[in-house]
Amino acid sequence: MEYKLELEKVIDKIKKKKIKRVCIQLPVGLKPKAEQIKDELEQKTGASVFIWLGSCFGACDVPLIV
Repeated sequence: MEYKLELEKVIDKIKKKKIKRVCIQLPVGLKPKAEQIKDELEQKTGASVFIWLGSCFGACDVPLIV
């Protein structure tokens, strides 16, 4: 299965806002690609990226404690 991720938009926003730390939360289907996504974000932005591996039941399911 292919996914269309808009990482360039995310990268632009991280750079524009000069964000230093990012936590990404992924659905189950994307978790196998988590390290690849993390590496790309870190390489292109210089930010430290952390992967939230807890459950994710949709876009409004944001972790309260990271």
